[in-house]
Amino acid sequence: MRYTPENITHLASNEIFVYGANESFIHGAGAARLAKDRFGAIMFKGPFNGQSYGICTKDFDINTLPVLKIKKYVEEFLNFAKNHPEFVFLVTKIGCGLAALSIEDIAPLFSEVPPNVVLPREFYN
Repeated sequence: MRYTPENITHLASNEIFVYGANESFIHGAGAARLAKDRFGAIMFKGPFNGQSYGICTKDFDINTLPVLKIKKYVEEFLNFAKNHPEFVFLVTKIGCGLAALSIEDIAPLFSEVPPNVVLPREFYN
């Protein structure tokens, strides 16, 4: 089984970096900043740009979203991934860094994923 690498520094041409974003798509810190600096995320525009896809885990005021709202964004992402089998989506531990949610909060949102979605090892445990 393939897992998302802990530290992603480069992508193959068909790979997409999936990170936790805020609803304003201000990519100021964490994986969102990496998405902007390395993988084509565009400030104030999302969720899909370059080789990056932002799943919102924070609101417009940079407060952590309720898990049920994050679930809606995860479902939108999974639908997008299913409709784009030409890409491999490398999902980071969204929501488990600056949003301060636990793996136990987020991993169940990814219980059923299309074959082109790669998850962190911790999401399977």
